Amino acid sequence: MGHHANIDPRDHYETPCSPVERLLAPFQRFIHAEATGGILLLVCTAIAMLAANSPFSDGWHAMWQKHLIVGPEGYAIDKPLVLWINDGLMVLFFFMVGLEIKREVLVGELASMRQALLPLGAAAGGVIAPALIYLSITGGTPYMHGWAVPVATDIAFALGILSLLGNRVPIQLKVFLAALAIADDICAIIVIALFYTADLSFMALAVGVGALIVAALGNKFGVRRTLFYVVVGLVAWVGFLKSGVHATVAGVLLAFCIPASTRASREDFLATARKIADDFVARQKCSSPMLADPHGHSLVDAMRRASNDAMAPLLRLEHALVPWVAWVVMPIFALANAGVTLGEGTAAATTSAITLGVVFGLAVGKPVGVFFASFIMVKLGLCRLPDGVTWQHIAGTGFLAGIGFTMALFIAQLAFTDAAMLDLAKVGVLGASTLCGVIGWAWLRRLPPANG
Repeated sequence: MGHHANIDPRDHYETPCSPVERLLAPFQRFIHAEATGGILLLVCTAIAMLAANSPFSDGWHAMWQKHLIVGPEGYAIDKPLVLWINDGLMVLFFFMVGLEIKREVLVGELASMRQALLPLGAAAGGVIAPALIYLSITGGTPYMHGWAVPVATDIAFALGILSLLGNRVPIQLKVFLAALAIADDICAIIVIALFYTADLSFMALAVGVGALIVAALGNKFGVRRTLFYVVVGLVAWVGFLKSGVHATVAGVLLAFCIPASTRASREDFLATARKIADDFVARQKCSSPMLADPHGHSLVDAMRRASNDAMAPLLRLEHALVPWVAWVVMPIFALANAGVTLGEGTAAATTSAITLGVVFGLAVGKPVGVFFASFIMVKLGLCRLPDGVTWQHIAGTGFLAGIGFTMALFIAQLAFTDAAMLDLAKVGVLGASTLCGVIGWAWLRRLPPANG
C-alpha cells in the first residue's frame, strides 16, 4: 500500500550484518516490495476460490457466517465473522487510507490545486463513466443499487502491477496513479457514507461524532499519545457501527484528526541528536558492555524520544500500519469475501445484468473515463501531463484503474444482501479486474523504457 516509490533513507544507514542476515536480505527486500502485497492478495483469492468450489464448500462458507458476540449483555455486538472483518478489521485499511489522504492533501500530489487537478479530474471521470455504464445496463431492474461497485480502484494491485514494469514506466506515472487512486478512494468513501447507509440512529451517531470531536480537540491541544486516539477511535467506531453509517467511515474521519505536525523542529532535533551523539562518543572509553552501561542506555533512549518528537504521529502510524494492512487485513478480507461457488451460476453470470454492468463498468468505463477526463482537462489548459508521461501511458493507466478488486468487493457487500446477487457481482469484479490487469500490464510493457 506504499503509494510512492520513495527512497528509504534507511537504505543508506545499514548496520553491519551477519552471514545469515546477508543471506536473508533478498527475501526481506522481497517482503517489503510493493508488488508482494498484491501477490499475497492473489494467493488468498485463489485459496478462497478453491475452497468455495471444493467438497468442503459448505463448511468454508459456514465458517465465515459463524456469529461472534463481543461486549456485556445488553450492549453486546453480535455479528457473523465476515461482518467483523468487513465492519471491524477493514477499519484499519480505511484508517490508513485516511492517513494517506491527509498526507497527500497537506504535502503531496493533492497539496496544490494545480497539482491536484489532473488526478482529481481523472478520478472523477473514472467514477462517473463506470456508474453510467452500469446504470445503462441495469436500468429498470432491482440491481441498480449496485451502481457504485465498478467505481472503485484497488490501490495495491494497480501500483503492484505498475511496479513490476520497472523502468518501462516513468516515476511520474507512478505518482499520478497513486494520486488518482487516493482521489478515487475519497470518492468511494463519500459514496459509502451517502448511499450505503442504513436507517440512522441519531443518538449513536452523536456518540460517534462526539468521539471524533474529542480526537480533533486532542490534536489541537497537542495530544500525541497513540493510546488516546485508539481509545477515542474505538468509541467512534462503536457509535458509527450502531448508527447505521458504515463503521469504516469512522476510520477515515479519525485519520483526519491525527496530528501531522512534529513536536521538535529540524534544528532542535539536530542540536539534540548532536549532543546525544557527542555524549555517546565520550562513553567509548567505558569498557563495560552496553548491557551493563545504564548511562549508555539512557542516551539511546533519549535519541529514541528525540526521533519520535521529530516525526509526525501521522507518518509514524502510517508506517506502522502498512505491514499489518498488507499482510494481515487485506489477505483475511480476500479469504472471507473472494470465494465464489462456480457452476450453474457461472453460465448465468455471462448474461446477468449485474455481472455485465460490473464488467463493462470496470473494463470499459474506467479506462475511457480516466483517459477522456484527463484529455479534456489538458486540452482546456487547466493542467498538463507530468514530465515523461505520454497519452499512451495515461491509456494504460486507465486500464490499471479498472482493477476494482478489494474496494469493489467491499462495496458489493454493502450493495447486495442477496447471496445470489452478491455472487454475480463478485464474478464481475474478479473477471474484470483480471482482464484490466492483464491489458494494462501488456499495454504499458510494449512502450519504450522511460530512460530510453
